Amino acid sequence: MLKTNVYDMSGKLVGEIELSEAVFGIEPNNAVVHDVVKNHLANCRQGTQSALTRAEVSGGGRKPWRQKGTGRARQGSTRAPQWTHGGIVFAPKPRSYAYTLNKKVKRLALKSALSAKAAENNIVVIDSIKMDSIKTKTFANFLNAVGAEKKPLVVTAEADQIVVKSGRNIPGCEVTFANLLNVYDIVNANKLVVDKAALQKIEEVFA
Repeated sequence: MLKTNVYDMSGKLVGEIELSEAVFGIEPNNAVVHDVVKNHLANCRQGTQSALTRAEVSGGGRKPWRQKGTGRARQGSTRAPQWTHGGIVFAPKPRSYAYTLNKKVKRLALKSALSAKAAENNIVVIDSIKMDSIKTKTFANFLNAVGAEKKPLVVTAEADQIVVKSGRNIPGCEVTFANLLNVYDIVNANKLVVDKAALQKIEEVFA
C-alpha cells in the first residue's frame, strides 16, 4: 500500500494519504514515456522554417555563358544550387510536425511518469494550495518550506490565477491544473507539488 505525508503550506506535517496503486504504483514504461515526450515536443514545434529553391530565387534567367568553347564547365543559370546566391536543394518549407498517439499509450505514459516520481519520493502532497493575493515571495517561501525550491511542478485542482501569477516569476517553477497535467511537465520537474483535491481528481480520471 502506497502512503505519503500531507503537509500544509508552511511545511508542517498534517497527516497521511493513500496513493492509488493503479496510478502511482505501476512499473514505469520508459519507452512509452519517451514516445509521448517526443510527441509533445514535436507538437510544440512551430514549423515555420522556409528557404528558397532555385525556382524561387530572383534572377538567373539568362545562361551565364555559352554552352561550348569557353573552357569552363557548362552552366544554365546563376541560381543553380552550386552557385553563391543560388537556390537551396530540397529547401525546407513551412509544415506541421504534429502527429497523434493512441489514447491508451498517453494514459500509460502519464501513469508511468507519476509512478516514477512516487518511487523516487518526489511527490509532495499539500492539503490546500490557496493564496489571498498575488505574491511571489510568499509562494517562494511555501516552496522552500516543503523542500521543492528547484524546478517544481505545482498542480492545483482548478484554474487559480492567483497561484499561477504568484509562481510564474520563479525560475524553473511551473504551475498547472489537474486536467491539464502532461507527461513532459512531470518528467521535466524535480518535484511534483500536488494539492490534495488535485490528487483525488488525477486518481479519479486515471485509476
